[in-house]
Amino acid sequence: MDGRIIKKGTRIQFRQAEKDDMDYIMEVEYKPENAKFVIPYTRDVHMSTLNTKEAIHIIIETIDTKQKVGFLMIAGLDNPSKEIEFTRIILDKKGIGYGRETLKMLKSWAFDDLKFHRAWLDCKDHNERALHVYESEGFIREGFIRETILTDGVYESLVILGILDREYFAKKNKAAVL
Repeated sequence: MDGRIIKKGTRIQFRQAEKDDMDYIMEVEYKPENAKFVIPYTRDVHMSTLNTKEAIHIIIETIDTKQKVGFLMIAGLDNPSKEIEFTRIILDKKGIGYGRETLKMLKSWAFDDLKFHRAWLDCKDHNERALHVYESEGFIREGFIRETILTDGVYESLVILGILDREYFAKKNKAAVL
């Protein structure tokens, strides 16, 4: 697998996913500790959006050993309004800071590299760990969609979070001054 490196961080990098990565993507998405926070997609759905003009799957891997630690699905790459959606942020290795580093890298990729105006995502309202990280990284709660997903007979609600380019750059410039 020699997928294109999209972005490098301190410990991890983003590599464009390939068909050979699909078993890993499916395994990580369907792990019980991950599946409860997303609506798991079928392999066919993932394959149809693997790497298109408007969407991409990304493997998160360590720089030194190339160990896979998660994956991303990004949509809206061709959005004329310069709005990108972080459709999936799923970490396989939790509790060691990869999630926060991933989010910082995603914002940099979206705003510094791709010059998008807005990034957004949705999150189940009971995923407190993820909501904390998103908000601490500058995402603002923009909406709440009540009981919109039916999972195992239970309705779940979604929180919509977004960040604008000017908010990202203001936070980045403030951090650079400190």
